[in-house]
Amino acid sequence: MGGAAGQSGFASQIQEVGPRDGFQIIERFIPTEIKLETIDLLVKAGLSKIQITSFVSPKAVPQMSDAAEVTRVCLERYPDSLLFALVPNLRGARGAVEAGLREVAVVLSLSESHNKANVGKSVAESVEETKRIRETFPDLRIAQDIATAFGCPFEGKMELPPLMELIHQLSDIGIGEFTLCDTVGTAHPTQVKTVFETVGAAFPGAVFNVHIHDTRNMGMLNTYIAMKHGAKGLQSSAGGLGGCPFAPGASGNTATEDLVYMLREEGFDTGVDFGRLLDAARFLKRHVQGNYSGHHIMIEEQE
Repeated sequence: MGGAAGQSGFASQIQEVGPRDGFQIIERFIPTEIKLETIDLLVKAGLSKIQITSFVSPKAVPQMSDAAEVTRVCLERYPDSLLFALVPNLRGARGAVEAGLREVAVVLSLSESHNKANVGKSVAESVEETKRIRETFPDLRIAQDIATAFGCPFEGKMELPPLMELIHQLSDIGIGEFTLCDTVGTAHPTQVKTVFETVGAAFPGAVFNVHIHDTRNMGMLNTYIAMKHGAKGLQSSAGGLGGCPFAPGASGNTATEDLVYMLREEGFDTGVDFGRLLDAARFLKRHVQGNYSGHHIMIEEQE
């Protein structure tokens, strides 16, 4: 399965987030059966960790109104897969736990402006929300998503000291895993290298993942740089589908099939079947109208 370290030396893990981050920006409701078939194709491709939905207010993100149903079916079908959901607050975490999940990604932003736009709270209030989730569900595995870790659509480039302070606060309440997100795709390789080297040295017991949007065609390179400098989870979306509805200018995600292809050509065995993964991306392109950044499916359209 994807993520196991093997003879190739691939010690990271491909984490597919398309069923959440790819779908959330689509205005027209995607039928639940299409979502489930997409996840089925991703599991068959060998992706062992998949973010299947988010437990958010259906008024804020109507696309995720079937989160409980998607979760119920997926847990029944794929008991051996690592399935998780994104949540913004205690209410969302409770919904995820009640649906049967044992792992969530709790989201907050490094930028005050984006945090207020995204979850309606100050950063300090979101930290307190994570603390409540930790205290209420002590057995729940939590990864803290830090959005706008590299740049914000409202505040511009983000600096390292506030990021370090935020990780320190979250570490103090028992969070040991973090996903650093380039929400609008403004990061560059030197910045990514510096950030991952710095956080890795300062928090040697923590796990750091990376989530890069491909707005400026930097997703593949920045993800690779992050991997080379300690990122354990590499988040991507089949077809490159995605974007943040609360971040102006954020286009698609790094395409999972492009990432797997690059890693394969570099000699890494990700455990993912590239052909089947490409089938999943093709399925999405046929059934969901959205913003795709994946180069393999673009090439096929041009041929």
